[in-house]
Amino acid sequence: MQPNVIETHNISRMYRMGTEEIHALRSISITIPRGEYVAFMGPSGSGKSTLMNIVGCLDTPSGGQYILNGQDVSRMSDNALAEVRNKEIGFVFQTFNLLPRASSLDNVALPLIYAGYGKRERDERAMHALQSVGLGDRAKHRPNELSGGQRQRVAIARALVNNPSIILADEPTGNLDSKTSYEIMDLFEALYAKGNTIIMVTHEEDIARYAHRIVRLRDGLVETDEVNTEVAIHTVPG
Repeated sequence: MQPNVIETHNISRMYRMGTEEIHALRSISITIPRGEYVAFMGPSGSGKSTLMNIVGCLDTPSGGQYILNGQDVSRMSDNALAEVRNKEIGFVFQTFNLLPRASSLDNVALPLIYAGYGKRERDERAMHALQSVGLGDRAKHRPNELSGGQRQRVAIARALVNNPSIILADEPTGNLDSKTSYEIMDLFEALYAKGNTIIMVTHEEDIARYAHRIVRLRDGLVETDEVNTEVAIHTVPG
């Protein structure tokens, strides 16, 4: 039995809009053991993005407790949260979020600069991460010289470079065509098979089917939390 990398205990998130209170999350309790592949799924307004922001230490809950890798991050300062984010979480965004003037290698190495690594080790680790996603031969290319799928692979390599506790992917195929989406999802499956913990946020059923566990949210509540018995693997069209 793997230890839990994520535990949320009755977390809630409330926002104020004028005099109105908006309850984005209501008493969410979930545990995610190390090495799981989980999808947070739900329609717009379900709370999945708010939950992702809290899990990713981009936001803190209004109530309840969030334990990440044994640390209570619920009440951390912004600076402490930034340090946890860089060390513990690798982000993959729908829009890639790559620096346009930087090479693939330099984009991937960026988290290592914040972590204080020297240039030689940064470059070695960034190249290894690029090779792990099949882009070792594109290390010197800038984003505008890459396809959408290659750009997302660079973003995934950047997420991996710090050996994070969690890979957090927010609608990772949202800007990709179907064939490229399937290729990226097969890459996530390969990363999961190597022992990475992956949390994916999506509203697409066919993408959620790649995860091995699906947590469905609606109106700020967990509607269902189930093991996916029909995982989609190797569905790249010929």
